[in-house]
Amino acid sequence: MTTDVSREAIGEHVEENRDRLVAFLEELVSARSLPGEERPAQEVMKAKFRDLDLAVDAWEPDADALQEHPGFFETTAYREYGYEGRENVAAVDEAAGEGGRSLVMSGHVDVVNPDPVGDWTYDPWDPTVEDGRMYGRGTMDMKGGIAAFVHAYECLRDLGIDLAGELTLQTTIEEEAGGVGGVLSALERGYRPDAAIVAEPSGVPRVGVASAGVLYFRVIVPGKTAHTAYKFLGVDAVGKAFEVYRALEAYHNELNGRIEDYGPALNQYPEAAGSTANLSLTNVEVPGSWTSTVPGEAVMEFRVGWPPSARMDRHAVREEVEEVVAEVAAGDEWLSEHPPEIEWFGWSTDPHEIDFETDFYRLVCEETEDVTGGSVEHRGGLGGNDERFYNRYYGIPTPSVGPEGGNGHGADEFVEIDSLVETAEIHALTMIDWCGVA
Repeated sequence: MTTDVSREAIGEHVEENRDRLVAFLEELVSARSLPGEERPAQEVMKAKFRDLDLAVDAWEPDADALQEHPGFFETTAYREYGYEGRENVAAVDEAAGEGGRSLVMSGHVDVVNPDPVGDWTYDPWDPTVEDGRMYGRGTMDMKGGIAAFVHAYECLRDLGIDLAGELTLQTTIEEEAGGVGGVLSALERGYRPDAAIVAEPSGVPRVGVASAGVLYFRVIVPGKTAHTAYKFLGVDAVGKAFEVYRALEAYHNELNGRIEDYGPALNQYPEAAGSTANLSLTNVEVPGSWTSTVPGEAVMEFRVGWPPSARMDRHAVREEVEEVVAEVAAGDEWLSEHPPEIEWFGWSTDPHEIDFETDFYRLVCEETEDVTGGSVEHRGGLGGNDERFYNRYYGIPTPSVGPEGGNGHGADEFVEIDSLVETAEIHALTMIDWCGVA
């Protein structure tokens, strides 16, 4: 960093203006933005970027143009809503780009549904500050991280610091559904920096370094309807589905038994020991069910995830799942003649891990330890996230660096405000040390 403003002064300015950070996060959280319905939050972001005199690029993803990309799949949000009216937003500092390295700060504005709202102590759409925390849907995952990097940039502007390298502040859609129309669309639009940070809630000084491979699938198990008084004339689809479920549970245990536990996953959740791969039944439907009818069909939906340590791609996992279901069918008199169908839908991703030897990753770790006074701890590998697009497909070093919080995807989600401020300071220092100062 070459500037007349000291690192200490930058940190002090970030802290002194924490009320501005909190106020902007309150505005952003109040903008309801479920997957497929992200527009309210993106309108807030466009207005904020224009207030900062940044050049704003807003665009709708083009699914046809993305189809040939190896990271593409049709997200559930796309199938339900399409991409019309669902913009990504990138704001570029046009005063930059004079010899320094480029950086993208990225975050997703979509949040998961807060239902059942009755489980909340606080209104999920009316953020509440209490005891050093802000409660509300998206405070942690991940509007807090977005507010942090916006605050970081705003503080550099206040201090008259111009960056030499191009800086892009970017907010995207549908990460909760897989991110194809979001970060992948942004990369294909040309936003391919020398390095990037995704401000997911890593909980600094913890830094996100990996994501899991993830697949969604449903198994449709046939039976034969009959009046329950004459059950002997029918075939119970639910009972047959239970046999498939038991086999998939056994596969889950066998998979974990042959792969290494993934260290960053255990750092995040020590309880994951022996279960860093996961396969869960998430939904069961019995179409046309009636108490006096033997069920003629059962539909089960599953999510399977696996960490980088499994050394498997999605095609290998898919083949193994299909083999398990086929073995159940082959060993059952009814199912051998009426085999279950498997449909793959939604999330379809491979795992990733950051290159720990890159200059950018080392810099992020140094900034994080300097600001927080703690030691960096790697975390990740249990869920999918947007960093995989940068790291796996483009070779762009991209960790996640975001605030501490709790109850993500659950009731009374919150973010720690002190951690938000620390995150903003890390972001600001990374901007100037990576991009350089004009």
